[in-house]
Amino acid sequence: MKTLLLVDIQNDFVPGGALAVKEGDKIVPLVNALQNRFDRVVATKDWHPAGHGSFASSHPGRKVGDIIELNGLSQILWPDHCIQNSPGAEFHPHLDTTHIEKVIFKGTDPGIDSYSGFYDNGRRKATGLKQYLDAKGVKRLYVCGLATDYCVKFTVLDALAEGFETYLIEDACRGVELNRGDVARALDEMKAGGCHIISSAELLA
Repeated sequence: MKTLLLVDIQNDFVPGGALAVKEGDKIVPLVNALQNRFDRVVATKDWHPAGHGSFASSHPGRKVGDIIELNGLSQILWPDHCIQNSPGAEFHPHLDTTHIEKVIFKGTDPGIDSYSGFYDNGRRKATGLKQYLDAKGVKRLYVCGLATDYCVKFTVLDALAEGFETYLIEDACRGVELNRGDVARALDEMKAGGCHIISSAELLA
């Protein structure tokens, strides 16, 4: 069974959103086309409570981009984004959600961020994604979404660590690129971990 994992294709991560990824909306038509080539589609959502510890607004005197220590972990401070039940946390309106059979919510603990779809950033608590995929007998995972250099990268690295044969559909992702070269470094890191980097054309041909 070929399984596609859609990472955080949410309103706050596309142009006009609170934490906009450049051209984040451009992947949506491609992701919709890809879904038809898979037996199973699973999606993740950033799902933060208001006042989350990763928000710069939760730390008076701090600004977006600052790095602090949050519960023993290094934490980049972000704008308030993907707050539970807010419009920004919803899937992009043009994303075809009819094929999505399971949504995994992450970042729900106010004291720790969760880039990966599998675990929080300290790997202290699982989201339930691995258990779900194991229960469905999934061995091979194709990943796309937002953003290449954060949530996609950490999801891919955890998928590899959990033993999934993992493919990144590179052109169906976009990156934050806080620092020049972040996306290229993320791709190198995923490749070094054993991820297969492919293009959508290989699946849509």
